[in-house]
Amino acid sequence: MTALMIALRVVLVLSSLFLILTILMHKGRGGGLSDMFGGGLSSTAGSSGVAERNLNRITIGFLVVWAVTIIAMALLMKLG
Repeated sequence: MTALMIALRVVLVLSSLFLILTILMHKGRGGGLSDMFGGGLSSTAGSSGVAERNLNRITIGFLVVWAVTIIAMALLMKLG
């Protein structure tokens, strides 16, 4: 196994964990599982502050890293 594949696997695991954590940090919008577990009790579901926008940007960033890593690993497996 090449060093590049090992590095890509490490990046994939780390980006997967951080992606899961950032998705779980989002507040519930209501109407789904968040209501079932008590997330619908907050009345500020419509407001989006600076922290929520930054969390959205961070989540999208981790999503892009995760997707690029998956594509790079697939291309390396196909070529090698």
